[in-house]
Amino acid sequence: MTVAELGSRLKKMYDDAEEGEQVSMIHMFGIIYASQIKKNGAAKEAIAIEAGIKKSLGIYINKGVNLSKYVQIKEEYKNHF
Repeated sequence: MTVAELGSRLKKMYDDAEEGEQVSMIHMFGIIYASQIKKNGAAKEAIAIEAGIKKSLGIYINKGVNLSKYVQIKEEYKNHF
């Protein structure tokens, strides 16, 4: 995936998040797309900028990527994203 594609998916997750859940969705994005983010080698800040959110929120993408080796998405949410 390109940085633009990753940014587009993050934007959708962020925009569709319930009130107060936006940061959680950034973490979730990092978890779900960790392998693509690592494979791409893109800076997390660049993905945040592509998504139209603050560059500094890239830190939450990174946290999600780091968490990805420890957590799994629940079955009932896999088709949600």
